[in-house]
Amino acid sequence: MGRKTQVFIVALVFLLVGGAVAGYAYDRSQENTIAEGVTVSGVDVSGMNRAEATEAVTDHVLAPQRKPVEATFEDQTYQLPANELKVHADVDGSIDQALEESRQGALPVRLAREITGGSVDASIPVEVEYSKPAVNQFVREVADGVEMEPVDAGIAPGADSLSVTEAKNGRKLRDNLLTTQLTSLLDEGKGGRTITARVNVVKPTVTSAEVADQYPTYLTLDRGSYTLRLWKNLKMDKSYTVAVGQVGLDTPAGQYSIQDKQVDPAWHVPLSDWAGDMAGEVVPGGVPENPLKARWMGIFDGAGIHGTDDTGSLGSAASHGCVRMAVPDVVDLYEQVDVGTPIYIG
Repeated sequence: MGRKTQVFIVALVFLLVGGAVAGYAYDRSQENTIAEGVTVSGVDVSGMNRAEATEAVTDHVLAPQRKPVEATFEDQTYQLPANELKVHADVDGSIDQALEESRQGALPVRLAREITGGSVDASIPVEVEYSKPAVNQFVREVADGVEMEPVDAGIAPGADSLSVTEAKNGRKLRDNLLTTQLTSLLDEGKGGRTITARVNVVKPTVTSAEVADQYPTYLTLDRGSYTLRLWKNLKMDKSYTVAVGQVGLDTPAGQYSIQDKQVDPAWHVPLSDWAGDMAGEVVPGGVPENPLKARWMGIFDGAGIHGTDDTGSLGSAASHGCVRMAVPDVVDLYEQVDVGTPIYIG
């Protein structure tokens, strides 16, 4: 081997070794630099070092999360403050992964990628954590604000009237949907921070058209005019002149129902001063001494509707709390009402 050849070989070896050393040194210098084509949570971090990438990704991911979340329904707004969510994003872990992706392949592969302007093409998400209990509590607060129980149609009785109260729909928050929307918003960490709450309509059990079926028979007593009215299917069917309790022994006002029915009832004389020597006695039904004639329909605490032969007292406040009727009238009414029939006394 000639001298020139030896010199050439030695020079070539030095050149190769020098190139390898230079390539190795350059590769080491890129250890803290993210390769081209790498994104973290949608942020292009190509060519950035760890500090630069961390700052860029943190601003992108956490800045929106520092704003409150709102749920709206009609003209109501409910707010979940950001501090209650306790949002945490693992930016450091994602930047670590970006740097690992940038070091893919052996040294020659990395060098070739650098020389030719190649890219890694890696898309790395950022894991965001937040308080699930805070989300659940917020959904409950929205539910408490927007939900309404349905209102059944009913009866609004008066001393001389009977009217229907209209049914009203209720509403139920679609809480699972709201939870899903909140979770998606917080996981994504971007976009609008306001969600429109959705509800389902809840129908009442009893509609206005069904009220008459609930109250086929109804009684109202107007103590002021001494008139007892019988209503059928919410329409006035008959009226009767009656006697009511005298002052101090008033027929009780309010909403009641027929509690019991008897033909020729026995009279259990109340333990009251007005009963005199008969207080506490039981007078059999159908005898002259018994003032409860023909029929009895109990209302409340010893008060009831019964027949009387003292027809001169009708149209006045003359009884000891009961409602007196002429015997033909009480017999007629008795056949048309059942136990449980409502009666309003006004």
